[in-house]
Parts: sequence; C-alpha cells; structure tokens
Amino acid sequence: MNRREILHLNDTQEILDEPTVALFSESLRGPLIQPGDPDYDDARAIYNGMIDKFPAFIVQCADVADVMSCVNFARDNKILTAVRGGGHNGPGLGTCDRGLVIDMSRLNGIRVDPKAQTARVGAGCTWGDVDHATHPYGLAAVSGIMSTTGVAGLTLGGGHGYLTRKYGLSADNLLSADVVLADGSIVTASEDEHADLFWALRGGGGNFGVVTSFEFQLHPVDHVQAGPMLWDNTHAPELMRRYRDFLEDAAEELYAFFTFLQVPDSDPFPQALRLQRMCGLVWCCIGDEEQTRDAIAPLMESLPEPAMDGMQTMSYPAVQSMFDVFYPSGLQWYWKGAFIDELTDAAIAEHMKHGLNVPTPESTMHLYPIDGAVQAKAQDETAFSYRNSRWSQVIVGVTDNPAQNHQMIDWARDYYRAIEPYSAGGTYVNFMMEEGDKRLRASYRDNFDRLVDVKSTYDPGNLFRVNQNIKPRRAGRDGPSSKGRAA
Repeated sequence: MNRREILHLNDTQEILDEPTVALFSESLRGPLIQPGDPDYDDARAIYNGMIDKFPAFIVQCADVADVMSCVNFARDNKILTAVRGGGHNGPGLGTCDRGLVIDMSRLNGIRVDPKAQTARVGAGCTWGDVDHATHPYGLAAVSGIMSTTGVAGLTLGGGHGYLTRKYGLSADNLLSADVVLADGSIVTASEDEHADLFWALRGGGGNFGVVTSFEFQLHPVDHVQAGPMLWDNTHAPELMRRYRDFLEDAAEELYAFFTFLQVPDSDPFPQALRLQRMCGLVWCCIGDEEQTRDAIAPLMESLPEPAMDGMQTMSYPAVQSMFDVFYPSGLQWYWKGAFIDELTDAAIAEHMKHGLNVPTPESTMHLYPIDGAVQAKAQDETAFSYRNSRWSQVIVGVTDNPAQNHQMIDWARDYYRAIEPYSAGGTYVNFMMEEGDKRLRASYRDNFDRLVDVKSTYDPGNLFRVNQNIKPRRAGRDGPSSKGRAA
C-alpha cells in the first residue's frame, strides 16, 4: 500500500489538507508519525504479527492533553480511530487501516501509595511495569499471566490471572479511571462519579472513551509457590478429572491452570522432555512452601508422579514473566475462547481428541479458573457477567512461520467446535477475534442492553468502534449527551 492509498482515509473523503494536519501536529507534544516517516513501520507494528495494517496517523501521546487533541481531531474529521495500550489484542484492535492510532505507550507513569495499598497506573503501562513498581512494597495487582500484556486492554475486558481466585478480576480491583470522552472532555469514573460509566468500564472494553489512567487496589503478595508441573499425555484424562474435582473445594490461595502444550526447547525444561506434547498444571499459590505442598497433597497423591515438578518459591514478578521469553512480539496468533461452567467427562473426551495434538511448539490450550472471589460478586455488579462459570478457556494457535497459519487456525477452530456444546455460551472478550454481534451479545448476556445504554450516553456517534464494538442505540452526535459531559 503506497502513501497516497494510506492517506486516502475512506471512499468518500479526500486526503486531509496539509494545514489541517499541521495544525493537529502543533497541538501535540508527542510525535505524529505518518507513512513515509523513518519510524513508521516500527510504530505501526503490534504484538500479533498476523495483523499488518497501515494507519494514516500514529500519535505517540506524551500526556493526557495529546489524547484530548487526538479525540477532537478524529471526531471533527470523521477519522476511523484505534486506541493502543500494550498492543497484545488478538485481532489487532489497537490499530486500523487509513485511520488514526492513539498510541498510549508513553503514558507509563505509576504512583504507589503503600499505606492505602493502591496504585495509580498510566494507560500505557504493561503489567511488568506495575510489578516493578509494586513489588518493593510487598504488594501486587491482579493481572494476567504475562508481564508484557497491557494494563488497559486486560482490565477493560475484565482481567483474570494468577491472583484471581483469591482477589477477583483486575476490573474488580479498579477503584477509579480517568477517561477522555468522545467530545474531548475528561471525567473520573468511580463508584461515586459517573457510576454508570464505571460499571461499563469493568468488562465492557474500550467502547466508552479513552482511559488514560487506572487506580487499582493492591494486595499483600510478595513471594509465591509457582511453576509448571508436566505429565505424559497418557495421563491427561485422569489429570483433567482430578484437577476438576480438586479445584472445587480448594482454598482460594491455590491457583492452577490446566494446559496442553509442546514443551519448549530451552531451559528450564529438562532436555528429555523438550518438544514433547504433554499436559500440565501451572501453579501460583499464596503461602510458604510447606503450607502449599500440604494443601495440594490430596491432588498429588491421587496422580502419577509428574515428569517435571517445577513448582518453587519465586517472586510474583518472576511468575508474571515466566512465559515472556517464549512469546516475543511478532509471532502469528489466532485464538478462540469459551466460558466453562462444568468440565464433564464428555467434554474431557473431546479435549483428548484435540488438545493432545497441538500443531506448533507455541500453540496451547489453557483452562483458567475463575471461581473463588470472582463468584462473590453478582452477575450484574460489573459489565463482566460470567460470574457463575468455573473456567475461562482459551485455545491458542501460535507460530513463528506464516506458512503454518492455516494449520494452527484450523486446529483452533476445530477444537472450539468440539467443545462449544459443553461451554456456557459466551467468551471472555479479550479472547475474541472478530466474531460478530451475536457472539458479543452472548458474552455479555443480560448486561448487554445496559452496556448499549451507557454507550449511547457517552459515545452516541460510535467514535470508539475499533474494539469488540457495542453499538449505540442512535448514532448521531459525535459527543456524549449532557449526562456524559464533564461537570
């Protein structure tokens, strides 16, 4: 795609005139990057190497004022707009063709209040940034399973990870958020201010505005018992059943997700296991080694000896970064997700048909537990609605070779079709590709209509639509109604 094709914003609008673009550039402190600039290709690249889009403008925002300028420019000129945090989004919804990318990566400041056990986190931060800031205080935030994941995207979709059984979702630990709205104004959303917006932000994605900072509740987590345990695939049905039964009554301090994988060809995995297809549990347990080993003993005594027992004492930041080296930016990604209420024996039989045959060394299946503290909230308390499910499943096709894309995509789709009859019907929005309105509605269930109400109030013109889009009831004005404007 050449420069003129990229800058031709849509089928009806000509290229913006140079004075308009120049005036926009002058309003910014961060760089405005356009096609032909030396750093354009680096600036447009995202985590999923399968996504190759060509924005007309990329602004690496230096501050909140830059975000406001971007929103006003996009709205006034009717420009397709994407908002990028960490850039991990599977379908590449942090970028777009021929539009504007609001790149938040420079908004990466963090302020920890150790007395209140809270942190104010810029929207450009990754969870590794948060871990670096909170760990010296013996505190941690509820995040995901990789330190390179962006704070913004994970939280706005709900956010589950290693601490979820004990402390809930990332969104459950959100205390407030600063949001630039579609009219360019900024508000703080919390339980006390713009409570309808705050409700929607906790699981509703980036539909309602550009969040520039998040205030999180932190928790006293320093070192944990964590790491993978691996078994030969012949033990997979038994492991899955024993894991299912054990977790039902396990203390919330105990967290483990089930996985099918191909063992990485590197340390710390034993040479004899490398590149073998295996099954396993990846642990992260709050407590000392003796307490943890005693607590999981009923499970371990019912299972064969693992081929690898990698559980050890490690810092929480080390847990969060365990998998980073195996998944560098630029790999090809495709995933399918599902919420699971019950892991029946019939469902386990379908898992055996597909999970045992991961197609590439990087591909995998994870069953993340979302019981415990997640279920302490009502289904309508936040936008995230699947409070009664026990697992969030992801089937991930990944490769470093684009020639293998069809193979790993077919595997992920076939696997999903096999387990879909045993699922709860919807999926975690952060595990969606571009799957359409019906699938999105199923993922929010009874909360969907309320999300449409909030969208219609704060973004009736659907300016923020490069996302898992919740369409407003009546597209018209580009700014929020008076109810949504800053006081």
